[in-house]
Amino acid sequence: MIDQKELEALNAALSEAEPREILNKLLDRVPNTAISFSGAEDVLLIELTKKRTNPPSIFTLDTGRLHPETYRYIETVRDHYNRPIEALFPDSVEVNNLITIKGMYSFYKDGHEECCGIRKVQPLRKKLSGLDAWITGQRRDQSPARVEVPIVEIDKAFSTQEHQVIKINPLANWTSTQVWEYIRMLDVPYNTLHDQGYVSIGCEPCTKAIGPNQHEREGRWWWEEATIKECGLHRPNIQEKP
Repeated sequence: MIDQKELEALNAALSEAEPREILNKLLDRVPNTAISFSGAEDVLLIELTKKRTNPPSIFTLDTGRLHPETYRYIETVRDHYNRPIEALFPDSVEVNNLITIKGMYSFYKDGHEECCGIRKVQPLRKKLSGLDAWITGQRRDQSPARVEVPIVEIDKAFSTQEHQVIKINPLANWTSTQVWEYIRMLDVPYNTLHDQGYVSIGCEPCTKAIGPNQHEREGRWWWEEATIKECGLHRPNIQEKP
């Protein structure tokens, strides 16, 4: 359990720390932690923890709607690091009900929250019920909504009165440029969709490549006019920021 006082002290102490230092410090403090790997630049989280004696486990949300390139990439990462990657699947009954009643592409009419809730949020909630913390690749430069993302926070979306969940964002201070310099310097494998103009990678029907001078999250749910481009995994925490 981490209280507000310790949380503030950790954020202050790690405010200028490198991602590896952040990970080592917080994994020692909260060992029952796993990496959330989306198949994008957050592969860096796996790279930065590979030398730990007991590296954190890795999971990915398999929504059933990912790009073929992303599925192949997940296997590339699994082989490259020789580490298991657990796939979290949505409830088949709920998916079937949604498709039967509303069709395969209801999100283009109704918005993405219902589909994301079934395919992403609910499987993650189930997974986090058995963890004390999870590690994400959130960065402050990813979107205007994420400019105040802390290095470590109490996850208001998934914590309950009985069970606290901590969210660790070791890349919060880094820019996209820094991430990609590191990936290239260490020859870290990356999703080939990045070479096709995809910056933020999600489900195939809801992600597209972006053009010059577009913010990286503009390729997500592009048909919606929302200013906060989030699926529900991070949105409750972002909305609570002052």
